[in-house]
Amino acid sequence: MNISEFWLRLLMVPKLNKHHIRRMSSRITLQTIQSESIFLLLGFNAEQRQAFGQVHEKILTSTMDWLSQPNNHFIHYADSHYPDLLRHIKDPPLVLFVTGNVQLLNNIQLAIVGRRNNSHYGEQWGYHFAFELAATGLTITSGLALGIDSICHKAALDAKGQTIAVLGSGLMKITPRSHQSLAEQILLHNGVLLSEYLPDVAAIPQHFPKRNRIISGLSKGVLVIEAEKPSGSLITAQCALEQGRDVFALPGPLGNPGYNGTHWLIQQGANLVVTPADIIECLNSSLRWISNIDLTNGSPQYEQTIQPDLDDEILNAISDEMTTLDSIVSRTKLPIANILSRLLELELMGYITPAEGGYIRLRVPAIIGR
Repeated sequence: MNISEFWLRLLMVPKLNKHHIRRMSSRITLQTIQSESIFLLLGFNAEQRQAFGQVHEKILTSTMDWLSQPNNHFIHYADSHYPDLLRHIKDPPLVLFVTGNVQLLNNIQLAIVGRRNNSHYGEQWGYHFAFELAATGLTITSGLALGIDSICHKAALDAKGQTIAVLGSGLMKITPRSHQSLAEQILLHNGVLLSEYLPDVAAIPQHFPKRNRIISGLSKGVLVIEAEKPSGSLITAQCALEQGRDVFALPGPLGNPGYNGTHWLIQQGANLVVTPADIIECLNSSLRWISNIDLTNGSPQYEQTIQPDLDDEILNAISDEMTTLDSIVSRTKLPIANILSRLLELELMGYITPAEGGYIRLRVPAIIGR
């Protein structure tokens, strides 16, 4: 049995203590899975051990066949390709099924979401924001749904930018089916399709609120273009707030019920934006590499990264040997959201590097290429 099959079997075991599995994930190695002691380590009871050995073989075989195909990937929680921002949300997926460019998962992303039944106003401004932001180098992340999601994926492709689609179904069951062509275009342009569900799992309504936490969890911020109240877009915004992400909202025409949700977000303190540059300016407070959008000619000029303050409290909490996130939190006493944002910035600047279970300080900054 290889590591992928072990994690697939694990995924099909009922009533898993996922929090404990995540804590123990670094100990799931090719060596340890050969021993019965792995089940004790993972806290399995007798029923779960039996379920592990008696998973649905047809599903297992189908999934392994899918993984054998070019450009398909399986990323478990302990995998080095697992997105770092997503790893630190409240309930990160144990596994990710990915088709496309896995390197894109750790790029700086902005989620853009909105109504399925969008207005012309929403289409016009959703496309504009997604196009301009993708042109700066931001990866546009959304849900491949009808309406604003698909508009923003297409805008990113038109800008020759990069985009990630997070599905509420398995990757063999593209939903909606009418977006099969869009999914193919995303892959053709070096993008990503992603899901936490087995490849042949069909979409059901309960999947989409769970999907939304991944959209926001992958991203530095969430832009809501057009949303009713209540709506799935507001669920994504709520996830973003809980994860310490920036939330941006586009104001819409007064009296249009399709904008009740975005106006409510603004009343609750979301960042009101009227140009893509508003978002860049906000993100630039923590991500110094992002360009300032030049809306006159559309050609971004990337800034030189600045040096960190030598008294940087978070940087100084990280040693030459692996330092866990818990240790950094304990040493700095800072909010977790602030720490995660600064860790990402320090990594982009080449002053730290992720390690299994934490971070390592680099005394000589690495050169970070894009």
